[in-house]
Amino acid sequence: MNILVTGARGMVGTALVNNLKNIRDHKNRTRPNLHIEDIYEYDLDSAREELEEYCQKADFVFNLAGVNRPENPEEFMEGNFGFASELLDTLKKYGNKAPIMLSSSIQATLSGRFGDSEYGRSKKAGEDLFFSYGNENEVKVSVYRFPNLMGHSRPKYNSAVSTFCWAVANDEPFTVNDRSTELELLYIDDLVEGMFDLLENREVHCEYEGVEAVITENGRFCCIPVTHKVTLGEIVDLLEQFKNQPSTLLMPKMPKDSFAKKLYSLYLTYLPADKFKYSLKMNIDDRGSFTELVHTEDCGQVSINISKPGITKGQHWHNSKWELFIVVAGHGLIQERNINTGEIVEFEVSGDKIEAIHMIPGWTHNIINLSDTENLVTVMTCNEIFDPERPDTFGEPV
Repeated sequence: MNILVTGARGMVGTALVNNLKNIRDHKNRTRPNLHIEDIYEYDLDSAREELEEYCQKADFVFNLAGVNRPENPEEFMEGNFGFASELLDTLKKYGNKAPIMLSSSIQATLSGRFGDSEYGRSKKAGEDLFFSYGNENEVKVSVYRFPNLMGHSRPKYNSAVSTFCWAVANDEPFTVNDRSTELELLYIDDLVEGMFDLLENREVHCEYEGVEAVITENGRFCCIPVTHKVTLGEIVDLLEQFKNQPSTLLMPKMPKDSFAKKLYSLYLTYLPADKFKYSLKMNIDDRGSFTELVHTEDCGQVSINISKPGITKGQHWHNSKWELFIVVAGHGLIQERNINTGEIVEFEVSGDKIEAIHMIPGWTHNIINLSDTENLVTVMTCNEIFDPERPDTFGEPV
């Protein structure tokens, strides 16, 4: 399959092309039914001759080209409708009946807030043109009215989320006029997966009120079913938590497929290079060091412990707190004793065979570096963040 992507240098086009290449090059194996040979990238700086060539060879067309912020409102129609006409005329010229996707907008609606805008009218005109083309030429047309998109794009342009991410990451000022304003957001990775579904003929069809376009078996409105409705206040509050994470170590809750998880990934793309790394507080003494790495709201913390040769650490027990000791370098011995029964268990551990050992509540425990020359390095996870006011830690040798 040869795929033409117009608007290939834009936010959506860049992400789509990158991921189409992953499938073409067999780096992404989640879509075994997709077989991609060539990807044709067309954008504003491309030559007209390239469009002629691509329109002859393409087996599928993603039309993502469009104008968002022209100098003059009249340019909306020229950029969003004019190029669409040129593209379709070129496909028709070569008798190419490749299925085609059109990137439209919820602002193309005939009524409501955006009904009278030049942008909305240009998008609506493009939709009508594509549906008519599909009907007249028996070509499958899929039109997507995207809500607000959420991906890495130029700040201070056409995405409030991108602007907020950039501003918070770079310590720049920003303004939120109304924290209660709600946005419906579509994350770029979800959009790309929806485009893969379209290539596999598994797209999701949808309907819109007041649509006057002629929709036949050759033309359908489609949508990406995964969007997130969040307020501006919720967005900036999350971003402030992300910004403070290097100092608090606290990672906000980010469940699978959640908005927070996607926003954090986007936020990181705006970090300046000097913020790619941050220092951690090492608690150092003559025995070695102990450093807390990450705190979580509901799963405790992760730390790294370094014991010098011959050193024994621990020698304490907990009522309810539990830990996992995972030796990743060196050679050591972990001992545990039940404080009630006196039962003792021992585990010889090594970075050559990484294992996780439970520190059980009610069992006093230690970890001994058996090497005379090498440090013992242990990753330690704990079910709660250490609270010096209530440490639940009681010294007692094994």
